[in-house]
Amino acid sequence: MTTTRTLPRLVTLGAALAFVAAACGGGGGASTGPGGSGGTGAAAWTPDATLLAAAKSEGTLNVIALPRDWCGYGTMLDNFKTKTGLALNEITPNAGSGDEINAIKNNPNGGPAAPDTVDVGFSFGEANKALFQPYKVATFDSIPADQKAADGSWFADYYGVLSFEINKDIIKGDSPKDWKDLLDPKYAHSVALAGDPLNSNQAIQSVEASSLANGGSLDNAQPGLDFFKQLVTAGNFVPTVAKQGSLVSGETPIVITWSYLALADRDKLKGTVNIDVVIPATGKFGGIYVQAISKTAPHPNAAKLWEEYLYSDEGQLVWTNAYCYTSRYADLVSKGVISGDLKAKLPDVTGTVFPTEAQLTASKTLISGSWASVTGLGPLKTPPPAP
Repeated sequence: MTTTRTLPRLVTLGAALAFVAAACGGGGGASTGPGGSGGTGAAAWTPDATLLAAAKSEGTLNVIALPRDWCGYGTMLDNFKTKTGLALNEITPNAGSGDEINAIKNNPNGGPAAPDTVDVGFSFGEANKALFQPYKVATFDSIPADQKAADGSWFADYYGVLSFEINKDIIKGDSPKDWKDLLDPKYAHSVALAGDPLNSNQAIQSVEASSLANGGSLDNAQPGLDFFKQLVTAGNFVPTVAKQGSLVSGETPIVITWSYLALADRDKLKGTVNIDVVIPATGKFGGIYVQAISKTAPHPNAAKLWEEYLYSDEGQLVWTNAYCYTSRYADLVSKGVISGDLKAKLPDVTGTVFPTEAQLTASKTLISGSWASVTGLGPLKTPPPAP
């Protein structure tokens, strides 16, 4: 399904630029993961025996906000369970960054609702460092310095870019190649967002991305709001939060969503629905997420073991195979772990831009606050779950 993870997930410009460069081409009192720094070049991951024993004494890993169709997390979770024998408590998979932070704050004494780890946007990581337990995974040194906190309290994991996911069984002929193409009358009643701009980060950033292609900038998202007003006036915008079901049925045959979600849908639906994925020629907009371990994690050793798996070569390849660019991408390419067909399958992200925290915060305030008055739309309809 086309999953919406709500609330802002933000990045710094420096970290983002380093990510793009990689894709196109220790201090501070933290504990350090077993095995030292750097990787071995081997894809297979074997849990450290001491850490595994400690994690097994805890028995369970609590994760939160990890949809199984998001960046390969279903495979990641299943592999981890098989390799470690730990039970998994998957708390509110469709939660957002703010929900994750609140889950830590609201459950300081542990329990089934207390997450061990979080996957949040940059600003949530930095702003909530006091809630996190610094920990350096074995491959910590291979994560670029501007994609991690020096003390290991958070470290970047992956990113994608906004794209057009198109049901070609409904949209005949040429697919839209850029944002302005979405205004073409042949796309009447066709274009939808994967979230509501009143509360969805993915949708808010979609509006912000469109501004870049319509005379705006990272400091001025108003042209994006005006663009969506044009889509509404033209009759091309569908006021429904798009899901895989609405894409397949033709209710929302063109969905603006993260590239890795669209490409995963394309693979999953192959042979049933013909899906085209287009990264727009202009307004290429990316977002990075980061990992952290809760300082009050009820299963701290299981949390460390989970992070070790995520940042192992094997874990990084799970994300990469799900079309996500990872923080260790450059390291894995240099070692030949990512090459050939796998490297070629990733989307071209040349020219992708990443706003700063301040820019995204300002855009969120503008877009969520002005969406209704500019477009004339209230909250978008959410389709019922598939039967």
